[in-house]
Amino acid sequence: MEKPVTGTKAMVVSPHHLATAAGARVLERGGNSFDAAIAVSACLAVVYPHMTGVGGDAFFLSYHAGDGEVRAYNASGRSGSEATIDAYADVEAIPTRGPRSAVTVPGMVDGWYAVQNRYGRLTFAEVLEPAIAYAAEGFPMSPDQYEHTKQHAAMLAEQPVTAGIYMPEGRIVPAGERFIQQQLAATLSKLAEHGRDAFYKGTVAEEIVRYLQAEGGLLTEADFAAHCGEWVSPIRGSYREYDIYQVPPNSQGFTGIMALQILEQFDLAAMGHGSYAYYHALVEALKLSFRDRNRYLTDPTFSAVPLDRLLSKEYAAELAASINQNEAVDINSQPVGSDTAYAAVVDEDGNAVSFIQSLYFEFGSGVVAGDTGVLLQNRGSFFSLDSNHINRLEPGKRTFHTLMPAMACLNGKPSYLYGTQGGEGQPQTQTLMLTRMIDFGMNPQQAVSEPRFVWGRTWGTPTQELKLEGRIAEETADQLAAAGHLVRRLKDYEGVMGHAHAIAINKDGLLSGGVDPRCDGSVIGW
Repeated sequence: MEKPVTGTKAMVVSPHHLATAAGARVLERGGNSFDAAIAVSACLAVVYPHMTGVGGDAFFLSYHAGDGEVRAYNASGRSGSEATIDAYADVEAIPTRGPRSAVTVPGMVDGWYAVQNRYGRLTFAEVLEPAIAYAAEGFPMSPDQYEHTKQHAAMLAEQPVTAGIYMPEGRIVPAGERFIQQQLAATLSKLAEHGRDAFYKGTVAEEIVRYLQAEGGLLTEADFAAHCGEWVSPIRGSYREYDIYQVPPNSQGFTGIMALQILEQFDLAAMGHGSYAYYHALVEALKLSFRDRNRYLTDPTFSAVPLDRLLSKEYAAELAASINQNEAVDINSQPVGSDTAYAAVVDEDGNAVSFIQSLYFEFGSGVVAGDTGVLLQNRGSFFSLDSNHINRLEPGKRTFHTLMPAMACLNGKPSYLYGTQGGEGQPQTQTLMLTRMIDFGMNPQQAVSEPRFVWGRTWGTPTQELKLEGRIAEETADQLAAAGHLVRRLKDYEGVMGHAHAIAINKDGLLSGGVDPRCDGSVIGW
């Protein structure tokens, strides 16, 4: 059995060990979960720059021990005032790379400041210290960043400013060699000194906009100045005896609740973990939730998402009854980005933060804006240019967002913090992890490490492939194929499955954590 890291007071998990350590250090110096979460998030923006960054978005789901409330912060950005369908009349789709793919204002810095300023104990400057140090002094290049740099070298080389940072002097920095980002360090230092407004209303915003507009981009200084994230009430469902919390739309989080409530109609334990029946039920439940997600998900201020119906137990039972135990249903898929970093923190007072952040594609837009060191996301490239599409491009709009941190509570207190990298794979891996922990009694490390599947997610074109890691039994794979699933076998541990992590808190308050063996992360507990 995979052994989790355990603790009695606090725990931090992230996809990069330096970010995990930074969060632990912040807790040890007197910070709480909110301080530590922002320290981890900012560090990930430095030490995992291909997966997340200052130029991206984030969502935070938090439990406040003082009042027993679960709250969420939507730190995703809106499209610029000039971002119209007509502005892209010369193309069939919004470009996925380059200056014109940077359609939305980055929301993450606002999220850092909002969460830490409202609930943290330390100063904003103190929680940014580790990130600033790693940017200025460098850190050992991670194997994951090295591999992705090598894979995307041609794209990075198209932008001279970007290439100068991520491939200095035209070379790919080997794993283990020091990687420095002086311009990013200077930008983070401005944020530490002047707060969020340095990014949205100061010299950083001015330089980002100056560079983008010179290169044909659409964002304006007014777009940056107008941006603000928002505290929102999380959406809630239930699975077995647990309350399941997710961030509301524009996040796809409701799919994670829908799938679980469909599966609640089945006795998964009786099916047996790893069986054909188990995997088939999960895949079919998830596909049904995706069907509604694709139909409704967008910025709810532009089009209402019927959550009352989608999250009702009656609708879950109706969908469960439609599942054929012997045949895969045929639904459309859509390619979505996989570039994401999930992390979680629990402190000794019982505060808990489950959070996730992203640039959308690996290295986002591929554009570092001027001398800021800020790599901009391409999240807005997911908008549709079809004027009849629910997620059509409109000014001031948040796009369909894959990011979805999760939390499961028992008797009003957190029991599981869980999430994963992986675009469309996020609700799939979340469902796998939680059913493994609740229905099969697995610890977080085992739940994360066991073989995984991912349906539909790919780059470039839609697919209904069901990708299975090699450790899934051949008999099970054959049965899935016989039922009509388009099975594709992969390696035993495959990066396309994403980087998943979890923290479990038992009824006595003891902690256990799991980190994905498919990444460069770690979990620290004490």
